[in-house]
Amino acid sequence: MKPRQLKVEEFADVHSGGTPSTSNDAYWDGGIPWITPKDLSGYESRYIASGERDISDEGLRNSSAVLLPEETVLLTTRAPIGYVAIAASPLATNQGFKNLVCKREVALPGYVYYLLKRNTELLESYATGATFKELSGARLKAISFQLPSVDIQKRIETLVATYDNLIDNNRKRIALLEEAARQIYREWFIRLRFPGHEHTRIVNGVPAGWGSKKVGDLLAKIESKKKIPKEEYLSEGPIPCVDQSTDFIGGYTDDVDAIYLSPLPMIVFGDHTRVLKYVNFEFARGADGTQLIYPNTDRISIEYLYFALKEIDLSSYFYARHFKFLKEKEVLMPEASLVREYSRIAEPIFAQIQMLRSQSIRLRIARDLLLPRLMSGEIEV
Repeated sequence: MKPRQLKVEEFADVHSGGTPSTSNDAYWDGGIPWITPKDLSGYESRYIASGERDISDEGLRNSSAVLLPEETVLLTTRAPIGYVAIAASPLATNQGFKNLVCKREVALPGYVYYLLKRNTELLESYATGATFKELSGARLKAISFQLPSVDIQKRIETLVATYDNLIDNNRKRIALLEEAARQIYREWFIRLRFPGHEHTRIVNGVPAGWGSKKVGDLLAKIESKKKIPKEEYLSEGPIPCVDQSTDFIGGYTDDVDAIYLSPLPMIVFGDHTRVLKYVNFEFARGADGTQLIYPNTDRISIEYLYFALKEIDLSSYFYARHFKFLKEKEVLMPEASLVREYSRIAEPIFAQIQMLRSQSIRLRIARDLLLPRLMSGEIEV
């Protein structure tokens, strides 16, 4: 069967997200996942089962949203446009979404997920609005795509999902590895059950010989290089750009004047987002509120400092330039020998994490090259 040109409304029922009619506390913390665009920011898995909040049955009844069935394709259609995920279970979304319940006789959710992800620019071109672009339900329904038979859709989805599953497995392994290093840090430097703690005298709540310093007093001066604005990011290139987004790598550049070769590893801190990244590879710095951190003393290591900063809570400062608050916080200064022993354990963990990230980048490149060729019919399945 030849591919058919179909409008969105011909292959899916479109449901707009909504908002509760009031902020009544009884409307929240229920059992229904409530998904917002923020929940999909930096989200790379195909399926989503929960967001930051749940809404109650009463809250949903008193909202303009509807309970969406499992396998609904969620699409953000305002600031930003083009985040996509598939509902792993029944859930509801806020007004930032238009949600597609596929008509299975002509369109499969997994295929539509990939179709929308590779057509973000097309979706944006149909959006209207001077300040914040929004893609209306009427305009979305009128957009047409070429769809092959459901049998071919399934084959394409299965093939491309193999790459995403490998990427997802790497993501999970990365999270487990970093958590392992963090738990050792907490065991040694927060719970104070470090090697030899049984024979260590405690003075004023900390081991004898330990001290503390403000973060600002521990920062080395790093020569500033050119920053790369987000609008100048390349989709691929020789130099990864690290910024304050939740994505570990925001994009790429070929500008050699922006590359940081040393000191490495270093920490990149998001001034607005409070995101911390341990970077052990050559990179360029994103221009959107990033701060570079490296210790000015051999008393502490970059691995120790990274997890010490992860333990600092800056959430009460809300939307602000957080670096000035971070510099005023204090961190413990353990014995240098203990810090070195910790880094001897943590550094290989971060090396393994970077190997998995590099592998995932190669998988994404291969997937993104393959997908349009499959969808266009250039490669038969």
